[in-house]
Amino acid sequence: MFRLEEMTPVRMRRVAIVAPREAMRSALVRVAEAGCVEIDSIDSIDSIDDAGSVGPSAAPGSAVRRLRHARVEPPRAILSVAPPDLDSLERAGRTDLLAGEAQLEERLGGAVPHGAVAALAGWCPAADVPATAERLAGAGAALVPLRAPRGADPPTLLRGTGAVRRSFAPLVRTYGTVPYADLDPTMPAGIVYVVMFGVMFGDAGHGALLLLAGLLLRLGRPRRARPLRPLWPFIAGAGLTSALAGVAYGEFFGPTGVLPVLWLNPLQEPMRLLIAAVEFGAVLLALAYGVGIVNRWREGGPTGALYALSGIAGAALYFGLAAMGGAASLHRAEWAYAGAALAGTGLVLAGTGLFAVTGGGPGGVVQVGIQLFDGVLRIGSNVVSFARLAAFGLTHAALGAIVWQGTTALAGWGPAGLPAAVVLFVVGNALAFALEALVAGVQALRLEFYELFSRVFEPQGRPFHPWRLPVLDGDGPMAAPPRGDPPGKETT
Repeated sequence: MFRLEEMTPVRMRRVAIVAPREAMRSALVRVAEAGCVEIDSIDSIDSIDDAGSVGPSAAPGSAVRRLRHARVEPPRAILSVAPPDLDSLERAGRTDLLAGEAQLEERLGGAVPHGAVAALAGWCPAADVPATAERLAGAGAALVPLRAPRGADPPTLLRGTGAVRRSFAPLVRTYGTVPYADLDPTMPAGIVYVVMFGVMFGDAGHGALLLLAGLLLRLGRPRRARPLRPLWPFIAGAGLTSALAGVAYGEFFGPTGVLPVLWLNPLQEPMRLLIAAVEFGAVLLALAYGVGIVNRWREGGPTGALYALSGIAGAALYFGLAAMGGAASLHRAEWAYAGAALAGTGLVLAGTGLFAVTGGGPGGVVQVGIQLFDGVLRIGSNVVSFARLAAFGLTHAALGAIVWQGTTALAGWGPAGLPAAVVLFVVGNALAFALEALVAGVQALRLEFYELFSRVFEPQGRPFHPWRLPVLDGDGPMAAPPRGDPPGKETT
């Protein structure tokens, strides 16, 4: 279902922009127009003046200084192909061009001179290196692939293809930046989120309204909500899962009897729903450990995966404790022995890995003991935490039942009570919809972050920020319009 290539960040190449000193400005203009190179910022390096020559300090009357004097926030930053007359730009109030020149000056200031040439280092998506190198060759410059420095992690650029993936991306981005070596969990995390939301928001009528809201966003309606349009697959998916859960529960704007109960009635079989929620959470935790093992292996090799609490050691502890719990409920002694052995192995491996990063001695032993105890408690609390799926599903069903009982009671008064019954039904369902949508959304996010992502991620990555500016064909106040921004790429 998910190909490995689609779940890995875009492959990056370490590159150097090399050009004659007098051609460095022209080369950087082309880099900004291409918009696919992140240039390193280097402090305490000889800078380059406005003419493009390396000098001991920034030239007087630079764009940065003039932009400060303008005291006007530029609407955006743009560049001109040729070096502009900064005096003319200042007199014309072209703060947009001054802002672009200020950014260019900052990058020129980080260039490393060597004889007649200068160089800047950075990162570029591997697939964009040939086209960018060809573009720079037209300015007499070169884009030279380099070997990545040891210990330096490339920036992360996630693959942003598809409306569904883009709508799920904020879920992962809110938690943090995916490390470059890790798998991108955007698609599975989004699917898990909407499923958990649907379990808690299980009502076919409410789910249909949410699905309709997502489809309306897809059509750009209402106009005020157009900024939310990219999220339409996310909202529609949550509505679909809520409607399906409502069909399983027999809920349609409450227990109205419109739908039969296909699986269980939450209010009549709460324990069955609770057990199902915990079992579902246990499966999700097992999958999270699987992804964690892969990530630890990609980050630190077999050793990193073996000894990590979010790797093989933690998975062994988890499955060992799960086997012991299953043995207690099913009265299978052999499962208990096997589970104890597996959990003990996990504790030894995790303890070894934790002790290796301590200062050693008695203090290190105490620290490892506390961390292992915390790890065991977290496993138990994380599994039990998924019971909230059932708890808030019950709450939603209970609110629907209260509204429906009140509605039928008012309707039983005859024609005089019918208008009040309609008002209660509409207002009660509106309040239940708003309250439960908020609660289910927050609780699904909490389960995703604390129970699942805490095992998937350990280090944090850094987002890929390419330098991208539109470029004008002229250099004066009446310069031609920009050539157009290059196609954007999703960053995290």
